[in-house]
Parts: sequence; structure tokens; C-alpha cells
Amino acid sequence: MEVTGKIRMIDQTKEVGSGGFKKRDVVVTTDEQYPQHISVQFVQDKCDLLNNFQVGESVKIDINLRGREWTNAQGETVYFNTIQGWRIGKLQEGAAAAPQMPPMPAAQAFAPATNLNEEEADDLPF
Repeated sequence: MEVTGKIRMIDQTKEVGSGGFKKRDVVVTTDEQYPQHISVQFVQDKCDLLNNFQVGESVKIDINLRGREWTNAQGETVYFNTIQGWRIGKLQEGAAAAPQMPPMPAAQAFAPATNLNEEEADDLPF
């Protein structure tokens, strides 16, 4: 899966807990009718991937969705989701996220068959 858009914010690398776990967040604003601000988290050695990017650049981020379960002190189970980035690349300004194919002319799309032989047996089951 992927997220494309312009970088709105790049956070500093943060160490969480005493185990040396590192994370770094980037917020990307999508380019659609109703733009969304999507927070993507890079972890461990992937934090350094953000060093070569700046606010305002158009990027494509390859992501994985992560989910986890946690039980609080009151015994309630809570679920968390994270969007985790694992690759990021710059997009050319004005480039589409996916290549667009030119539309096929209507005359070619539904041209009638001209080589029918009425005498051949039809072996189709329907």
C-alpha cells in the first residue's frame, strides 16, 4: 500500500522506552478533493530515510498497517493502529501517483465480430 502527497511536517527521531526503540513521524497531505493529513511512522533504522526530505516536497511512501492490543490497569482492552512507512521516494511535481492509460476509442472497444461461421458447433455451456 502507499500514500502520496506533500510533506507537511517531519518530526525529530525519538527514543521510546529503555530498550532503544526509535521512531520518527512524517505528516503527508494528500492531493484529492478533500485533502487528508496522514501521519506515517518510521521506526528503528528506517528513521534515517527521512533525512533527505523537506517540508513541501511531493513524495510516495510505501506503508504497512499495524495493529496491536493492550489491556489497561482497569482490565479494559484497547486497540491501536499505526501506519508504518518502510520506503519513501520523491515524486516529480505534477506527476500522478499511478500512470494513466489513454482511453480506448469507442469504435475499437466494441467492434462487431465479422468472422463468424454459423455452421460451427457452439461448445459453450451457456
